[in-house]
Amino acid sequence: MLVVIANDLPPAVRGRMKLWFVEPRANVFVSGINDSVATTVVDYLYKYCPPESGLLIFKSIPRPPGFEMMCIGPPRKSTMTISGMQLIVETLKTS
Repeated sequence: MLVVIANDLPPAVRGRMKLWFVEPRANVFVSGINDSVATTVVDYLYKYCPPESGLLIFKSIPRPPGFEMMCIGPPRKSTMTISGMQLIVETLKTS
């Protein structure tokens, strides 16, 4: 499975994504494509999406935790790896 969340995609890339993915919300793409096609799609995104696209990609992998996170451009929330597990850092807001 491959999930792509974007801030903004170039029109040509968004059109191509609609060939492989379901778009349940604007700029959120989900597909159950196999691993070799998913690698091809990720390579395509890295080649044709500028950093301003703000992509967060979740790709399923056959080992724990079952997914891999990748970013194109600076993410809104930072990520870190602890014991091989990729996590999104949430900041605690105090009022």
